[in-house]
Amino acid sequence: MKRETIAIHGGFDSDPATKAVAVPIYQTAAYSFDSAEHGAALFNLEVPGYRYSRISNPTSDVLEQRVTQLEGGLASLSVSSGQTALYYASVNALEMGRNIVSVPQLYGTTYTLFAHVLPKMGMQVKFAKSDRAADIEALIDEDTRAIFCETVGNPAGNVCDLEALAGVAHRHGMPLIVDNTVATPILVRPVEYGADVIVHSLTKFMGGHGTTLGGIVVDCGTFDWTRHAARYPMFTQPDESYHGLVYSQHYGAAAFIGRCRSVYQRTLGAVLSPMNAFLLLQGIETVALRIERHVANAAKVAQYLRDHPAVESVNFAGFPDNPYHPLVQKYLGGNACSLMTFEIRGGLPAGMRFYNALKLFKRLVNLGDAKSLACHPASTTHRQMSAEEQLAAGVGPGSIRLSVGIEHIDDILADLDQALDAAS
Repeated sequence: MKRETIAIHGGFDSDPATKAVAVPIYQTAAYSFDSAEHGAALFNLEVPGYRYSRISNPTSDVLEQRVTQLEGGLASLSVSSGQTALYYASVNALEMGRNIVSVPQLYGTTYTLFAHVLPKMGMQVKFAKSDRAADIEALIDEDTRAIFCETVGNPAGNVCDLEALAGVAHRHGMPLIVDNTVATPILVRPVEYGADVIVHSLTKFMGGHGTTLGGIVVDCGTFDWTRHAARYPMFTQPDESYHGLVYSQHYGAAAFIGRCRSVYQRTLGAVLSPMNAFLLLQGIETVALRIERHVANAAKVAQYLRDHPAVESVNFAGFPDNPYHPLVQKYLGGNACSLMTFEIRGGLPAGMRFYNALKLFKRLVNLGDAKSLACHPASTTHRQMSAEEQLAAGVGPGSIRLSVGIEHIDDILADLDQALDAAS
């Protein structure tokens, strides 16, 4: 099926008991066993089924199947937020003393996790000086266990060369982990260019309505953990915490997500509620249509801003003179994402006047909403970073980030116009 169809039908046909065509909300904590033997078999992973909603739930299972199909992966784990998905995916590939090499253009809280939280747990993240494959490869050492990037950086707007990064990762015997939140599988499937693990904040474009937190980890099933057993013993040696289970043997190609669920979701429990899974499924049904409008509106907004005399600069990968424009053509089918940043003449004071004058655009830190949103990253999402770290992440002191929504373009431009007048 095409992705537009998968978004509506993936993972569910109808409820076998009632024939309802809407996905049921299984608002339950636990599930009954047919017998003592059946319960033991479930906990021994000998038979399929549900045992406790901290581990799996039928509503969330449909969401996981749908996103897996959209991304062209093998299996998924839905969790309570995008940050949980990123945390689980990172620690699942690491042990104490090991490291990840990452591009520098990151969402602010991702940077905080990588730069401050993981190191306190004995796991390091090394930040390359750019998103170029050569700069990533230069930091790899004997303890590196994964490469990480965002397909499209938030808010930098850079587009990573997935194929080149995957080539580096696989040449050194490690997986490429990709955050595909901004691009979504509607614009690009990272697995088709070598990604091994994909994470999403489903809160953003996939859910699309700013109502529901959620995240997901997608196992593409492409990395051979057994071949690299010495580097990844957690997948290939018995796990004493789970009666000697060997994940690569039991789950095969889906070992990454099997361990993620069995170790981290089971013990840490950052669970996506069934209601949130249902709401995210409703959003995903229209994601292809929304992305189409997001992209079209963003191109018009970017050109309007570039032509406006009050605007100093616009960072939008859809412009032919943008250095990432060739990668937009290669990976995104020429469809630059609806995330952009720009600078207003007059610096930070003018930028704040513009920001405060917005009426249609909502002043908040989310993105990917049906509504148009505006954010000042330096004082919000990237506030915990130094000025130098902010610049490396693509954040200037006066940068305004726009997430262009799906309203009528005339109304979007009218709001920007009056706010720019106020700034001047």
